[in-house]
Amino acid sequence: MSTHNPKRDVFAQLARIGNALSSGVRLELLELLAQGEKTVEQLAAQTATTAANASQHLQKLKQAGLISGRKEGLFVYYRIAGDDVVALLSSLAKVGEARVAEIERIVRLYFLSKDDFEPVAPHELLDRARKGLVTVLDVRPPVEFASGHLPGAVNIPMEELGRRLRELPKGREVVAYCRGPFCLMSFEAVQLLRKRGVKARRLQDGLPEWRMQGLPVESGHSH
Repeated sequence: MSTHNPKRDVFAQLARIGNALSSGVRLELLELLAQGEKTVEQLAAQTATTAANASQHLQKLKQAGLISGRKEGLFVYYRIAGDDVVALLSSLAKVGEARVAEIERIVRLYFLSKDDFEPVAPHELLDRARKGLVTVLDVRPPVEFASGHLPGAVNIPMEELGRRLRELPKGREVVAYCRGPFCLMSFEAVQLLRKRGVKARRLQDGLPEWRMQGLPVESGHSH
């Protein structure tokens, strides 16, 4: 009788995915790639690491099937493999927040303390934006905005928000969003806007989770 156990073979392959996720830098790279296609150099700059180090991490993610790459001229462009990978990251975040005491403490200290009100759910925001009741504010870098953004969103990167407030329509609530559940930029945007007397909230999660729900996404630069 054969002692071969195909279930164990499957689990061994699944463990390769777990191994690829076992690095904070690689999780950050996945969050960045969930915004849109990027080069190794862009990813290195955004994670404050060298191109060689970023490239090594990207190879591990690629070998596990979590990202794909293509060469164009001198540059290699990477993108996330699909919405199922975004869903995996989202599940990991939810389990971590519920089960790891240190994550719960960090979220409470750095995130929830900045956010007095309930975040806006995606479908509610879409409805309110279509009715012209809110201004949707994307505080990510322009290159990420161009790759994909919420319909009708205004792009003002977080570091420019303080000096560009006059670009937001007066007297209308602002709903800010950024990269995902642990991206601090939308929390900081809401905090800054409220200090300036603007009614503001944030979107629950970020663009990848919005896209994963099948909600509409536009691409191209801000007008």
